[in-house]
Amino acid sequence: MKMNHALAVALSALSAGLLISCVKPADDNKAPEVDSQKVAQDSAASTSAAEKDSSGDKITAVDISAETEKTYLTHVANDIVIPAYADAAKQSDLLHDLAQKHCQQAPVSGDELQALRDQWLVLAQAWAGAEMINFGPATASMSNLYINYYPDERGLVHSGVADLIAANPKLTAEQLANESAIVQGVPGLEEALYANDSLDAAQCAYVMSASSALSTRLKDIEKNWQQNATNLLATDKTADSDQGLNQWFNSLLSLVETMKSNAIDQPLGLTGKAKGHLPAATAEQSRAIINAKLATLNEALTDPVLTAILGSNNENEVADNLSTALADATTLLAQMPEDLGTADKATQQELFDHLTTITRIIKRQLIPTLGIRVGFNSTDGD
Repeated sequence: MKMNHALAVALSALSAGLLISCVKPADDNKAPEVDSQKVAQDSAASTSAAEKDSSGDKITAVDISAETEKTYLTHVANDIVIPAYADAAKQSDLLHDLAQKHCQQAPVSGDELQALRDQWLVLAQAWAGAEMINFGPATASMSNLYINYYPDERGLVHSGVADLIAANPKLTAEQLANESAIVQGVPGLEEALYANDSLDAAQCAYVMSASSALSTRLKDIEKNWQQNATNLLATDKTADSDQGLNQWFNSLLSLVETMKSNAIDQPLGLTGKAKGHLPAATAEQSRAIINAKLATLNEALTDPVLTAILGSNNENEVADNLSTALADATTLLAQMPEDLGTADKATQQELFDHLTTITRIIKRQLIPTLGIRVGFNSTDGD
């Protein structure tokens, strides 16, 4: 299973569909199919008042001083970004410790296996929150693929992990770190823990090695942010540009767009032919992953420091619209089954529409109010 590191990264990026091009794909310019048109019409019919922001009313940007911007971005780094990576690393450590405890005598099954699965889910949710940070060391080095290889549209994780365990029954964390992204991180651990009713010695070795290697990657990212937050969020350049604000809010926008497309629309086949799979599909815990992402968005977009900035011109409508849209989506999600694939199509579509609302508010209200711009890699077709 061992692959050249550069080749593994390139193949992983290609399969995950994450190589970004500045040129808009030709398919985007094609006329939509009839089914897609109908979905668009149905969605438009249910558009809420919060979304009706294209009436021509000009949005006045708030006046953000360089010092206020610097204070806010420093807060983002210290109180949101770094803790997100720290929590993911902590949960991976806890999974590793639990595996060492329960795997002293294989096979592992019953309550002990369930304890490992429960901790995996906590870890998966922690990483789902950290994925909002769509720039910086995690993405620059493509470590994010080694942490969460998704979407795995060809089922490579399933076969890859099984083959690796069979070929390396005494796998170490150091050996695993040199393997392809498809056999590492959160999805690899999910495959090992949920694909079997018990873990044998080789599978135990994999879980211990994968959780250890994952912890190392996460701690490296956390340390990089601790040492380089000033550069990563351009907090020393706020008097000259809005680089940091642009990066941060376009990262949040990217999270919603990617979640809406890769984790909801495509696997559920809402606007076209079904493609790929829901997050945590093997564990049948897609709701928990989407909920973790929504919780992260809620924390970031209803943050008191941001709310104070938005209300500095005595206009709180944007903050209120965001809060309402996020609450509506979260409430609906709480009423859905753990495996979103088993929900009825109408409810799945309603969740998709709620995410569209959030996307539109970020694009058409929040970003203009902050005086910044939507990034060129925005992919949502709202």
